[in-house]
Amino acid sequence: MKTIHEWLAEYGESHTHPSNVLIHKICVPAIMFSILGMLWTVPIGQSGLNAALAFVGLALIFYAKLSFKLCLGMVLKAGVMLLLIWSLQESQMPLLSICLGVFIVSWVFQFIGHKIEGKKPSFFQDLLFLLIGPLWTLQFLYKRFGIKV
Repeated sequence: MKTIHEWLAEYGESHTHPSNVLIHKICVPAIMFSILGMLWTVPIGQSGLNAALAFVGLALIFYAKLSFKLCLGMVLKAGVMLLLIWSLQESQMPLLSICLGVFIVSWVFQFIGHKIEGKKPSFFQDLLFLLIGPLWTLQFLYKRFGIKV
C-alpha cells in the first residue's frame, strides 16, 4: 500500500495549475458533501443507520491506515458535513435534489479545472484517488497551521 505522502504527491501531479487547485479546494469538499447527502437518503435496514454513516466509517478506517492526523481532520470535516446534512433533512429541505445539484455543478467545474490543467483527473488512473482528494484539500489547511502530515 502506498504511503500518504506517495498518494498526495501522485494526486498533486495533475493539480498544479493555480486555477485548477482553487477549483479543487472548493469542489472536492462540495462533492464530498453531496455524496454524503445522497447516501444519507439510503437507509440501512431498521437500524436508523444510513449509507452515509457506513461510508464515512469505512473511509475513516482507510484514512487512519494512511495518516492518523489527517484521519482526525476528516472526522471533523465529515462530522460537520453530516450535521449539516441532518439539519437540511430536519428542516424538510429537498436534500436529494440539493445534493444532486451540488454534485453535478461541482463535477462540471472539476472537469473545467482539468481542461485548464491539461491533465486527466487522477481517478481515471485509480478510483482510490476519489478518497484521496478530500485529504489533498485538507493538507492545505494543515500546512497553514503548521501541522505536519
